[in-house]
Amino acid sequence: MTKEFDLGALLAERGAERYELHGKYLNHQLPRMLHTIGFDKVYERAEGAHFWDADGNDYLDMLAGFGVMGVGRHHPVVRKALHDVLDAQLADLTRFDCQPLPGLLAERLLTHSPHLDRVFFGNSGTEAVETALKFARFATGRPRILYCDHAFHGLTTGSLSVNGEDGFRDGFAPLLPDTAVPLGDLDALERELKKGDVAALIVEPIQGKGVHEAPPGYLRAAQELLHKHKALLIADEVQTGLGRTGDFYAYQHEDGVEPDLVCVAKSLSGGYVPVSATLGKDWIFKKVYSSMDRVLVHSASFGANAQAMAAGLAVLSVMEDEQIVANARATGEQLKSRLAALIDKYELLADVRGRGLMIGIEFGRPKSLKLRSRWTMLQAARKGLFAQMVVVPLLQRHRILTQVSGDHLEVIKLIPPLVIGEEDVDRFVDAFTAVMDDAHSGGGLMWDFGKTLVKQAVANR
Repeated sequence: MTKEFDLGALLAERGAERYELHGKYLNHQLPRMLHTIGFDKVYERAEGAHFWDADGNDYLDMLAGFGVMGVGRHHPVVRKALHDVLDAQLADLTRFDCQPLPGLLAERLLTHSPHLDRVFFGNSGTEAVETALKFARFATGRPRILYCDHAFHGLTTGSLSVNGEDGFRDGFAPLLPDTAVPLGDLDALERELKKGDVAALIVEPIQGKGVHEAPPGYLRAAQELLHKHKALLIADEVQTGLGRTGDFYAYQHEDGVEPDLVCVAKSLSGGYVPVSATLGKDWIFKKVYSSMDRVLVHSASFGANAQAMAAGLAVLSVMEDEQIVANARATGEQLKSRLAALIDKYELLADVRGRGLMIGIEFGRPKSLKLRSRWTMLQAARKGLFAQMVVVPLLQRHRILTQVSGDHLEVIKLIPPLVIGEEDVDRFVDAFTAVMDDAHSGGGLMWDFGKTLVKQAVANR
């Protein structure tokens, strides 16, 4: 007889070992980093945009699992859909039949981009990008992909080839044929297109690293140039898609933009089952799958599984019923405007930018001599330490989880669950104001922690 597996008992017995287990068997640098910055918390449960620890303290989540928790954690509609699909005991993943859920999710997803026709379902954002790169190269018969400086499209080999951060690429060559162009530079784009070997340009309408938006008119003009040279436009909406920026897709903020391929993931999962989607035009799919001999030329073992499809359908239903996109737009504008109003008050605060609930808070060199000397000390040790100095007290003192927008950047990126409201905005702005007051006072625990970060940075060189 099979012994009963009791997950609750296992967690009760071994849950306290979480950091030790991770350090011993997984990425050993993660617990080390969390201990260093004081992020080694023990969260017991979560709901919506909040966590709770063992003492019952609640934490506001302004990170959403790097954007995965678009409809919040443990949304009851998504949970019910997953219970229902498990209870249905479907004949899933036979690989040689056509189940209804993938077709239903594709149909519903495509209503938000009516110029596109077909969908490939995978398991992650980087897999969605890999699919788009493969499809673009095969459909055009060309090898080279263009991407933008500072882009992030994933970390598998193909998506790493279009990653604009050298720190991620170092040591993993050779990669695919690729060329970086500055975001917004149409002349640079056209110079590369004239060489005749470009399959596509992949672009985040708003870059996750640093939260930089494509200049007005750039996407449409780039699309025209690409099509003129028989190349494709790939929109990476893995983080910006599904309402994050106040429209269903970020490219929709600009009239006339109709990408040939669109990559989606993160929020589509409901925070439960890994899922991605690559949406594309009919002619591209028909070139890739040109005959029955090529029916499995691109596939994924767990792609379109019933649990992922049920989660995706539930997420889209929640987004419509609860007007998630409208909330992201209105709440995001409220949060951004209140933060932007602080720029004149705090000399260390340089910029607030973004759309919807994807907001970048950038810090810069202060004018006053005392603050400037401390800023210079941090910058000499490692760029990005001041932003980390802000992130830590937000968590430690105010129980708000945030993180820096990228390595060596003085930018905090806010990408909370899209269900946050006015009360959460008040809580964040009040906490951020208190941290900025402390930073500008010129002393206290915050700058003491800054010295600790400097020592750590120097030791790691």
